[in-house]
Amino acid sequence: MNANTNVGGSAPRAASARRRLGRSGVWVTALSLGTAPLGNLFGAVTDRQAAAVLDAAFEVGIGYLDTAPHYGVGLAEERLGRALAGRDRAAFTLSTKVGRLLRPLRDGEQPDAQGFVDTPPRAREWDFSAAGIRASLEASLERLGLDRIDVALLHDPDNHEREVYEAGYAALAALRAQGVVGAIGAGMNQSAMPTRFVRDFDLDVVLCAGRYTLLDQSALADLLPECGRRGTSVVFGGVFNSGLLANPRPGATFDYVTAPEQLVRKAQTIAAVCARHGVPLKAAALQFPLRQPAAASVLVGCRSEAEVRENAALFAHPIPDLLWAELAESGLVAPEAVRLGGY
Repeated sequence: MNANTNVGGSAPRAASARRRLGRSGVWVTALSLGTAPLGNLFGAVTDRQAAAVLDAAFEVGIGYLDTAPHYGVGLAEERLGRALAGRDRAAFTLSTKVGRLLRPLRDGEQPDAQGFVDTPPRAREWDFSAAGIRASLEASLERLGLDRIDVALLHDPDNHEREVYEAGYAALAALRAQGVVGAIGAGMNQSAMPTRFVRDFDLDVVLCAGRYTLLDQSALADLLPECGRRGTSVVFGGVFNSGLLANPRPGATFDYVTAPEQLVRKAQTIAAVCARHGVPLKAAALQFPLRQPAAASVLVGCRSEAEVRENAALFAHPIPDLLWAELAESGLVAPEAVRLGGY
């Protein structure tokens, strides 16, 4: 059920176009909403602003929402729950993540902000055990005020691979078999470990953050071919590489640190190619991953209603095949990235 027949041509792409995650019964929209900003990532937003973000997302056709206990130590899930209260549960797909349990801060304990501000007085503790995963999902349901979560993702198990192999995956697979969740997967900022997971486990989806963008196509060497072989869907996050592909200027960030001058120049060159074809750089960055056959959705974090509407408009901006061809011929992106046809 692919509602959008465009394969990289100039026809507009709809945010509401849907794809299934792997062989599961879970469907997601082509454009999806990440809620780390609603957990006050790098700056505070109000409850009212958070609710406006959700309202705008539904209005522009976004029906897939991604969250995590990590985001604001539960604040994003709580805000999401309040904003979703009273909405038709069948009208949206929701993913959250496991691997971090939350607890109240102990007397005298200082919060570990990890980039979030003005958060509840809680601490995170790593736990990929079967009991920990069940406890994590139960706590997420309580914060969200919902009776089910559609997708559960192993979250950042970079230093916990052994625990995933010993218990974490089996726990998620059991929950899927029991119908507690509809689809399972992993969400990470690297491609090597998720590739091993896709090869060794029966995953429905991988959330690949920052490793398949106009500036970084490293997932093309391992993760994406393996997902293609295994029938595993990919949700692409971090498509602006934390800022450089949104505004390629000196001092912009790439993967949350100041981008090196050489990378800034490359981003500016890509922007110039886009401009020659009448395409905003951000539009190309948003739509580029969907040329992958395994692509299910592009995930963007928004902290305001205006950002939601801007991203939806950029997502629908027509992009000619000639733009992708020029980027490949100029050596700015991998040729195999633009020869493929996804959405």
